[in-house]
Amino acid sequence: MAGEPAASLKSEAGPGLRIPVHLGVIMDGNGRWAKQRGKRRTEGHVEGVKALRGLVENCINYGVSYLTVFSFSSENWTRPPDEISFIFSLLRRFVASDLQRLIRNNVKVRIIGARAGLEPSLLRLIDDVEAKTARNTGLTLIVAFNYGGKAEIVAAARHLAREAAAGRLDPEAIDEASVADALTTAGMPDPDVIIRTSGEQRLSNFLLWQAAYSEFVFVDENWPDFDEASFVRVLEIYTTRDRRFGGIGV
Repeated sequence: MAGEPAASLKSEAGPGLRIPVHLGVIMDGNGRWAKQRGKRRTEGHVEGVKALRGLVENCINYGVSYLTVFSFSSENWTRPPDEISFIFSLLRRFVASDLQRLIRNNVKVRIIGARAGLEPSLLRLIDDVEAKTARNTGLTLIVAFNYGGKAEIVAAARHLAREAAAGRLDPEAIDEASVADALTTAGMPDPDVIIRTSGEQRLSNFLLWQAAYSEFVFVDENWPDFDEASFVRVLEIYTTRDRRFGGIGV
């Protein structure tokens, strides 16, 4: 999956380019991309997978450590059943065709989101890809699947409440770190940048807790059109941002 060496790509992108440790992406616009071309929505999803492959390659080459992509939200179940079925089959094909490539490129895969109610074959696929990449030490690819930020926070609150009720946790000791440790992203840095494609400007229930101090970059391209030039442009925008985390600038 990796192309040119990271050093050469970074130098081409321009001197002093700031590379985020953690990049979050809301991959939006597959259906609109297809509609604009008179194609079926499913064809947009196929092209979206190709764009994801390119993004993973760019993150490897430019030195991003964590990439979280919003692949299927807990609200997406309202879509037509045939489209949901196609998305799931596409996920299976992606894993089948790309798993060995991810392993060769030292990519660790984690799937976050609710697993209750998913069909057994899909659960086995999730377990398999996580197990086979668990020892990898390069890019960590986090796939938010059947995920919702509000539900994640509720689940963390329930976990802490059970711990307190059982006497294993003092309620007065609960702080931001305690909540963060109870989230599905425990142990990961919060995203430095969150990208959303297709011109929409909202989070749509993605990483609500983790995004407290993320930089947001909204791009007009639909997701299938997001390429290396788009990626570099996002990095250039991020490089100009003054991240103060609630403080004052230097």
